[in-house]
Amino acid sequence: MTAELVRGQNHTLPQTRLEIRVSAGSPVVAGATLGDERGTVRGAEWIAHPASHRVPGLEVSRQAAADHRLAVDLDALPGSVHRVTVLLALPLGPGQPARFGAVAAPFVAVTGLDGTEIATFTLTGLDTESAVSALELYRRQGVWKVRAVGQGYAAGLAGMLADQGVAEAAEVAASIQEAVASGLARSVTPPPRTPDGERVRHPAGPPASGDGGPAAPAPPDPAPAPPDPAPARTETSGGPVNYAHPRRQTSAPPPPPPAAPPAAPGQPAQPVAGDATGWSMDERLYNQIWGMFEDLARAVAAYRSAVDFAESRMDQELDRALSDPRSRIGGAGDRAREEARAKHDELTGRAREALERDLAQLAAESAVVEPALPAAYAGWGNPVWHGYRVPMEIPMALRIGDLHLPEGIGLRIPLLVRLPLERGIWVDSGRTASEEAAATPGDRLRTLAMETAVALAARLLAVYPADEFSVHVIDPAGSAAGPLAPLVDAGVLAGPPAAGAEGVSSVLAHLTRRVDLVQMAIRAGASDALPPDLDTAEQLLIVNDFPHGFDDRAVTQLRYLADEGPSVGVHLLMVADREDTRAYGPVLDPLWRSLLRITPVADDHLADPWVGHAWTYEPLRAPQGSRVLEQVLALVAAARRAGYR
Repeated sequence: MTAELVRGQNHTLPQTRLEIRVSAGSPVVAGATLGDERGTVRGAEWIAHPASHRVPGLEVSRQAAADHRLAVDLDALPGSVHRVTVLLALPLGPGQPARFGAVAAPFVAVTGLDGTEIATFTLTGLDTESAVSALELYRRQGVWKVRAVGQGYAAGLAGMLADQGVAEAAEVAASIQEAVASGLARSVTPPPRTPDGERVRHPAGPPASGDGGPAAPAPPDPAPAPPDPAPARTETSGGPVNYAHPRRQTSAPPPPPPAAPPAAPGQPAQPVAGDATGWSMDERLYNQIWGMFEDLARAVAAYRSAVDFAESRMDQELDRALSDPRSRIGGAGDRAREEARAKHDELTGRAREALERDLAQLAAESAVVEPALPAAYAGWGNPVWHGYRVPMEIPMALRIGDLHLPEGIGLRIPLLVRLPLERGIWVDSGRTASEEAAATPGDRLRTLAMETAVALAARLLAVYPADEFSVHVIDPAGSAAGPLAPLVDAGVLAGPPAAGAEGVSSVLAHLTRRVDLVQMAIRAGASDALPPDLDTAEQLLIVNDFPHGFDDRAVTQLRYLADEGPSVGVHLLMVADREDTRAYGPVLDPLWRSLLRITPVADDHLADPWVGHAWTYEPLRAPQGSRVLEQVLALVAAARRAGYR
């Protein structure tokens, strides 16, 4: 029976290998501290947080999220540890809530590895606090218990750590928040949930369980209300131009199409394209792809956790066996090593078998889903592009690359971003980004980066209706003439690529004016007052070789467009090496953090929103010798010319 705790109440823990699940209404930082018999934290090495997510016996999330799972092995804690305190804090930054009183009350549950709840606690009554000690696991007379604490700190994370005896608490808190800010910048934004929270699909296979380590975490609870649908730019009659997300109906979406016939007992069900919930086939496929993304993330997390547990258990057994002098006589020590190694191999083998089942099912699903994708979700090599026609409305999302993990190197997950773009994109042309980038000559890397940007711009032009998307280019030195040729030759740019300081100033002034005018029209509810020459289509600005050709005023305008542009249909696509902007110091750090960073070569820099794995990103490229990109742009240009007549 689950114990529903209130502040100060405790409950005996029936086992020592646990999960602590946190559910909050907005992203929070989850961490934990280890305390001695007096509750004192002896040093930074006794704190598990996003920048240092593992300590002996404890593992926490690497980033801020609305749902967390903390893994605890009380038997693996150092002998001097008598208390584990679970802490929650609000991340700092623009748009983030400043106090827990402004968000939904966090819910914390202590569970077994099978998901069975042992004790729960809802942190009510918080107000001005921005950090809180949620609960603590403590050892009393050899027995571990859990106590609901719920003590908030208006002084934030630094005040809470100082209260636990952490030296230099302010510096430690600052390092945690910096790690969280970096994690939020590189995290892939998860899709909004459907009204019933999850897609309907067949499980990918049994998770690892038993002594093989923690089971794969189940999906978090669904959100209490349906989210906004795909963003769409709409214009109401007589009202302002509205670039916000319109509200979707609150009734449940239609059910997915009929599933395949049931599989034979003991066999996985046959995958079906579009088996997630949604209003249309595109939305079902979108939700299905994100479901595959989450399944792979959690399957690999379960495998890695099981392997870590097997190695930790082997090390402990060897330490116990070899610490006894009697085991060093004769063959006792050798037998202990062999037994420990055999147990380790058995546990890792079982975990690998479970992972292989998951990977095989996901690979089968990918083989069914990939051919069924619409153009916006498909790679350049997909035959769907051969039948391409300029669409009448924008899709929910756009594929900008593929993601994979080393455990499933052959399994590619499409990286989809919602449309219109909610944040700009930065194609990193720096050679320090990864080993592959370092091995690529600088000129070649810059060319690849610009080709990646051009391919993305072409995809955006292709998935928008004719005349609903405009592309501007800033190329101060004219160094990107080759990669830009497909856009220039097709005649789909809003104007010639801007060169020199005068060209940079002209384009930035034009787009800044557009942002200002549309914002004023929206606030005043007077879209009919917009100048007749104002292009109300979505705008994309491609910037090459930043900050070359940019003075201080131009840099300020670019930052303004990055911050204010997306809400009114102006988006950035930067091609730059961050090392080139060192002279600006930390002034441009908010700019880089506001952009989704991708690379022109493979790089493992993106994090998923569930577990925080480092995923390898690969950009989309047209097949060698294919002219699909030029053919698509020609059709876009023809549709535009037809619209002008």
